Amino acid sequence: MAKIVVLGGSFGGLTAAFELKRLLGKKADVTVVSDDDRFVFLPSLPWLIMGWRKPEDITLKVSEILKPKGIDFVHEAAKQVDADASKVITSKGKELPYDFLVISTGPHLAFDEIPGLGPDKGYTACTFTLDHAVKTGATWRSVLENPGPIVLGSSQMVSCFGPSYELAFEMDAELRRRKMRHKVPILYLTSEPYLGHMGVGGLGASKTFMEYEFAERDIKPIVSQAIEEVTPGEIKLKDGTKIPFKLAMIAPPFKGVPAVAPLGNPRGFIPVDKNYRHTKHKNIFAIGVAIAIAPPEVTPVPTGVPKTGFMTVKMAKTAAATIASDVTGKTPPIADELGVICLMDMGNTAAIMKAYPVLPPRQSSYTKKAVWAKWMKVGFEKYFLWKMKNGVSNLP
Repeated sequence: MAKIVVLGGSFGGLTAAFELKRLLGKKADVTVVSDDDRFVFLPSLPWLIMGWRKPEDITLKVSEILKPKGIDFVHEAAKQVDADASKVITSKGKELPYDFLVISTGPHLAFDEIPGLGPDKGYTACTFTLDHAVKTGATWRSVLENPGPIVLGSSQMVSCFGPSYELAFEMDAELRRRKMRHKVPILYLTSEPYLGHMGVGGLGASKTFMEYEFAERDIKPIVSQAIEEVTPGEIKLKDGTKIPFKLAMIAPPFKGVPAVAPLGNPRGFIPVDKNYRHTKHKNIFAIGVAIAIAPPEVTPVPTGVPKTGFMTVKMAKTAAATIASDVTGKTPPIADELGVICLMDMGNTAAIMKAYPVLPPRQSSYTKKAVWAKWMKVGFEKYFLWKMKNGVSNLP
């Protein structure tokens, strides 16, 4: 029986675990390791901030959905991976030997790289974890009660831009609904060289799309900027510009999680082949934000390539199928080119953004606004939570 350890209990980790058990059955002993017993539907965190969702609407208990599938759960953080000895050491000193390891740990949010950044030891809000989103929601409600300027966006070395764009549109729409938009200036601050770049050189006409939509909504963009520091109520940029705020929600720099960072590049992201196998350690696989993808172009301010939930699930299925092939002695699957589909909420409408492959040059790429895209986003939230709750990872 193959011992397989999966690090991470989110989109990639759960999909990989379910797929491995489905493909291998009793031929595999699958264990998921995570310091969080909650699966959170991360794309809905902006809705939680806005007050349109509650935590219980978008969370599942990981231990409860793994048990019926015969998958073990270790509710501890991974502290170290000993690749030579093929074992994981947890924060409580437990040693978990493995024949195969799947790393789906997501990002380390490196708030410490910018003084004053972050919700815990700094002065800015964040939307990448459930706890941070709950805290950001409270700050948003205080702005509604006592209006002031809002700054949204992404710092240097960010690899996920979508939630910041969504919140800019959502906050604008909600403020207009409350007839108080004129009391709250919204500024969009980003490391991207232009609006709609998204770390991938844009998606179709995303540049002109975002510029038009921001102009229509009187959202002021400041692009290609790096943050020097944040002090109470003020962001100082590298060029000396100072930006006041009542609420600042800034995506922080991304790095690899410390437990697996030694397996990766200088930023801790892990190099993999087309089947997501580590380029050096052949029994280690990495998926999602944990992997290294070189940016398609050098930008004046460093940006990273996003790895969305859609991309991560595709990676997880490919990695699981490859491991199953190794265990059963079959030919590994030929990995498809990685594409991306995003549904971006815009408050009272939405946009669908698509690119294949994810990096240019591409076969197809576009950004389109449509109310039905908002219905799709709502429907996908319900569908994916049902899919994870029932462990049916083989469905689209």
